[in-house]
This record gives sequence, structure tokens and C-alpha cells, in this order.
Amino acid sequence: MGFNSIDFAFFFPLVTATYFLVPWRFRWMLLLAASCWFYMSFIPVYIAILLFIIVIDYVVGLLIEQSEGNRRRYFLLMSIVANASILFFFKYENFFSTNLSALAEFLHWNYSPEALLIILPIGLSFHTFQSLSYTIEIYRGRQKAERHFGIFALYVLFYPQLVAGPIERPQNLLHQFHEEHRVNIHRFGSGLGLMIFGFFKKLVIADNLAVFVDQAYQTPSDMVGAGVIFAAIFFAFQIYCDFSGYSDIARGAARVMGFSLMENFRRPFFSSSIGEFWNRWHISLSGWIRDYIFMPLAVSWRGLGRMGVVLALMTAFLFSGFWHGANWTFIIWGSLFGIGLSIEFLLGRAAPMSAKSGMFNAWRAVGVFVLFAFSLVFFRAPSVGAALDIFARMTVGWDVFFSLLLSPATFVSTVFPGKTAAEFIVIILGIVSLLVVEYMQEREVVSRLFAIERLHFGYVLRFVAAASAVLLIVLLARLESQQFIYFQF
Repeated sequence: MGFNSIDFAFFFPLVTATYFLVPWRFRWMLLLAASCWFYMSFIPVYIAILLFIIVIDYVVGLLIEQSEGNRRRYFLLMSIVANASILFFFKYENFFSTNLSALAEFLHWNYSPEALLIILPIGLSFHTFQSLSYTIEIYRGRQKAERHFGIFALYVLFYPQLVAGPIERPQNLLHQFHEEHRVNIHRFGSGLGLMIFGFFKKLVIADNLAVFVDQAYQTPSDMVGAGVIFAAIFFAFQIYCDFSGYSDIARGAARVMGFSLMENFRRPFFSSSIGEFWNRWHISLSGWIRDYIFMPLAVSWRGLGRMGVVLALMTAFLFSGFWHGANWTFIIWGSLFGIGLSIEFLLGRAAPMSAKSGMFNAWRAVGVFVLFAFSLVFFRAPSVGAALDIFARMTVGWDVFFSLLLSPATFVSTVFPGKTAAEFIVIILGIVSLLVVEYMQEREVVSRLFAIERLHFGYVLRFVAAASAVLLIVLLARLESQQFIYFQF
């Protein structure tokens, strides 16, 4: 049951209304049952995997809190091994078997394992990391172990952010399940508005962009170089609107019921450095890797000076790439950002935008975006060879492209065969509207307008914005539903 499904259109209002109607002491049961139902709507049997993770980390959390010395470390290791083993089996077993088989063939060894037909559980990397953060925080003394098993299970299973984040820390989310939430009209309206904006990004921008991107990656030989470059740029906006759209819907759905989830994206395309970009993009994962991978390694390798930091950065981004998928393409993608951020660190250029040099910062932001967009070729391509073919295709047919500039009527049909000018205009206007809105948010223009109280101007503006977004969704959303990209991780 995706957020963009008909089932969710019935599920969300029913669960939300029931949540406020039942007595407070029973609400955790309702949310836990609803979250289980939500997850089981994908592949029911995989709920057993989450139950295993929940039981292990619930028990381990109590044991860590009650233990001292090395026993605490052993119990934490038990949690890490249990979670990592599940993740390895479902997500990485075939990758390692395939690569070991290739190595054995190269070395003329007799080793040929059969690939297992494994369907990756939806959002496995998200809920394993969220559960792991619980035991790690208890080990570090920053979180008390949760005694209520049902509440802890809800912390792992909470349906809005179960399959694609944000990856919450226990300090932010656990205590909220112990608090009574009453109907709040302002929070209710704000949550619905956030959901509508998320649906707009997903259904109007991301899904319409997907048609152009899929064409370029499925049949690159039919494309001229300009079309492939457009597709690379379009995919950057597609994956952003798809993933941040999911996060907005998740945060909005939780907010309607009174829960506060962390902001997972903060207008990353306005970043003037790679470091700033990763402080704005997939913030919950970036923070997880920073706190649990990068910082411990940087401290351990501090004797190596600046090189220790570089090694920690490279390790963290290799880990980030591999987290996204069991493919060399993701490892290369992560390595590119590790190298870029290491160069920034060594040159001392990882500072955020300065208000004193707007034009210079704008060009830096364009540079960061270009690096991100073209690195995503490895993220989107099914193999390293296919990614290299895409890059090679970018050099083809530029004589045709320049001649087309004199004939706009045939531009779209030549650059993207089979597509119409109307479809192209829709996605361009969608991208432009996104950038305009986010620029206004970056400059805090939107918040100031919404705060105007005279004649209830702020409320009227919110209503007009939400109604306009709903109208555009009705008119421009594609009928065929596209699964959220990050469900595969």
C-alpha cells in the first residue's frame, strides 16, 4: 500500500479518525495494528522479519542498560550482527556470490554458487537502521531502554516512515508514543498541507519526469546526446521530488495525528558545497552515517591527522553507496562523493553559502547540482557498463541538436522520440515552480506570507496554495501509479 494508492486514500482518514476517537490508552494498539496492516499489504510474510528485529533489539536494549563493562559491548554486537545478518542475506548475498563466482572463474577455481531468488523486503535498510540506532543510543548512555514492548514495536513499525524514512532516533520519536495527542486544527491543516505538497512533488513532477528518464535509460541508442543529458538532469529532479515527496507525506500524515518527524530534506539544490549538500539531502541517513560511521572512525584515526579524516570520509561514503544497493554502480556513486568531499575538506571549501557573494554562491550551487546530476547516472543505470554507455551517448548527435534550435516545433520529438511538446512543457513548468517555491522558502518569504494575520491573509494564502496544488494534481498526475524509488532500498 503506497501513499500514492487508492487503498491509502481510505486507510489514512480511517486510521486518523479512529485514532482520535478511541481512548488514549488504546491508541498505541491501533497504530501498531494499522502499521502491521500497512506493511503486510506489500508482502505479508515479511512482517516476521520485522518481528525478529523488534524482539532482538528490545531484549538487547534491556540487557545493555542492565549490564556493565564489556558485557554491554557484547550485547550491542549481538544487535549489530542480528540486524546486519538479515540485511546481508536479503540485500547483499547474491551480490557477493556473483562477484565471488566471477573471481573464482578468473582464477580457475571450481566455485559456482546458484543465485537465490530473493525478493528484498520493502524498506529493509530503513527499519534496520532505525532499530540499530536504538541499541546504539542506549549503549552510549543517551537513551533509556523502553520497557513497553508494544511501544518499542511501534517505534520500529510506525507506518508513515516505516518503508522510506526518515530514519528516526529514539530520543525524538519514542517519547511521543507515550504522550496524549488531541485534535489541533492548526496542526491538522499544516499536516494536510505538507501531504498535498508531497503528493504534488511525487505525482505531478516526479512521475511525469519518469517517462522521459525511463526512455533515455531503457533505449539510449535511440537518443541524441542532448536527450541523454536532459534525462540525467531530469533524474536529479525526479529522485528528489519522489523521495522528498514521500518524506513530506510521511511527516504530514504523522503531524495530523500529533507526531513530529524530523525534516529529511532542506532544499538541497541551493547548496554551495558538497558538504552542505549532504547536510540538506536525506538528512536522517547522512546524520546516521556521520554519527555512527564517520565520527568513530575519525576519532580512531585522529593520529593520522588530515589523512585520517579523509579515510573516514571515504569509508563513510563507500558505506553510503553500498547502503543504497548491492551493485558496483552504487559503490562508484558513493566513492565520487567521498572523493569530492575529501577534496573540499583538504582545500577548506566546504563552507555554506555566504550572503556577501550571491552570484559566486549561485555558480557554486550550479556546480554542486551538476556533479550530483551526472553522478546519478551510476545510481540510475543497471550496471557500470550501461552507465559508461550513457556517458558515451552524451557526445552523439549535437549537430542535430543545434539545427533543432532553429526549429522548436520538432525539438521535443527529436530529442525525446515519441514525446510531445505539451508533456515537455509540463515537466519544465513543474521544475521551475519547484525551484521558485523552494527559493522563496530558502529566503523565508513563504513563512512570512503565511504569518500575515491581517484579514486572515496567511490562512487564505495557505488555502489557495493547497487548492491550487490539488487542482494541478487532478489535472496533471499520471494515471499509472509509479512506485516510490526508495522503496527498493
